[in-house]
Amino acid sequence: MKFITKLFIILLPIFMLGQAKVGTSAAPFLGIDVGASGSALGGSQVAVANDASAIYWNPGATAQLENSRIQFSDTQWLVGTKFNFGAIVLKLSSSDALGFSYTSLDYGREEVTDELHQEGAQSYWEASDLAVSINYARMLTDRFSIGGTAKMIQTNIWHESASAFALDIGVLFKTQLDGFQIGMSIANFGPDMMLDGPDLLKRIDLDPDNTGNNETLVAKLKVDSYPLPLFFRLGVAHQLKLGSFAELTVLADAFVPSDNVEVFNVGTEFSLYKILFLRAGLKNIGYEESNVENTFGAGVKFNVNQMDMMLNYSLQDYLFFGLIRTYSLEVSF
Repeated sequence: MKFITKLFIILLPIFMLGQAKVGTSAAPFLGIDVGASGSALGGSQVAVANDASAIYWNPGATAQLENSRIQFSDTQWLVGTKFNFGAIVLKLSSSDALGFSYTSLDYGREEVTDELHQEGAQSYWEASDLAVSINYARMLTDRFSIGGTAKMIQTNIWHESASAFALDIGVLFKTQLDGFQIGMSIANFGPDMMLDGPDLLKRIDLDPDNTGNNETLVAKLKVDSYPLPLFFRLGVAHQLKLGSFAELTVLADAFVPSDNVEVFNVGTEFSLYKILFLRAGLKNIGYEESNVENTFGAGVKFNVNQMDMMLNYSLQDYLFFGLIRTYSLEVSF
């Protein structure tokens, strides 16, 4: 507990510097909420460990999962793009967990047009983002776990691409107050990204007014590098038992990104017999220009061939883009 408090006090002023740098980072897809459970709760997931998406929300939480998990998630993202997430967490022992995940955003393909081919040049350009990661977490005590994730990030825009390696770290602490947990994570600590590719090479004539010089010199267009979006999350979760058949979990996160303003996310989950789950959240509290506020979702747990399976669904109400839907399927083994 003292460790978390001290680290928060030290790091918060550093992350507060990001409030004036709206939209200035590379790979912004890293800030999209993954999983139907987390997105339904408004992104307030750092203080819980209940599915394989903990790799994203809090790398230290995977050690506190009860068993191994595998999850796939699909989101029909903004303006026809497709966002997918997949993760597997293997419980090596009661104290150790090893995880792998991928996150991808596909912008689709579009026919190339130019001044000579207004109706299309019969060629297509594509764009996509990808992050793959490996995670390890360990219980240091029966209440405290810590973990880290190493990830490779790549962005592709037609013939150009950029890549970088980054690190995440997280901790999860179960307090002595029954059902009360505290979590913290720092994500995407790594170098800047800069696009490179053959389209940046151009033939130029350095002195077009004179003859006799080399008119086919090859030059490379200079592009700027951009930092990765650094995310700091600090959150709490409190689970309340409502009799012998129902539970209510209340969650709240402080979210400090380096490329946007600081916000609060809150969520609540009601479970019945640990079979049916209803969720709701409020996202980006404190950000007046946010396009998303209300989030909702539901989940159902069932058994197939002696394996527990969880099907989750979420809706995010984007004011100018409509409802964003996410489906997740998780298998426990």
